[in-house]
Amino acid sequence: MPLFIRDDEVNDLADKFAKLTGKNKTEAVRMALMAQIDAYRNHETLANRIAQVQEKAAATLGLEPDGWDDKALMDELSGEPDVH
Repeated sequence: MPLFIRDDEVNDLADKFAKLTGKNKTEAVRMALMAQIDAYRNHETLANRIAQVQEKAAATLGLEPDGWDDKALMDELSGEPDVH
């Protein structure tokens, strides 16, 4: 089934990408779509990336969460009134 690009801007982008890659427009669109699908599949969530940083910090620097709630300190430093 053919793909018809009716948006002039999208058509121009496909042409530019085709010229950059030295491919025809069909191959350029295929390459771009495949790259985006791969990127989407390999996307890590922010929570996973943070967990990895925390694990590395714990392993290399011995940094572990201490369970201390810093909210009161942060409120004080930012000028927020103490509501306790």
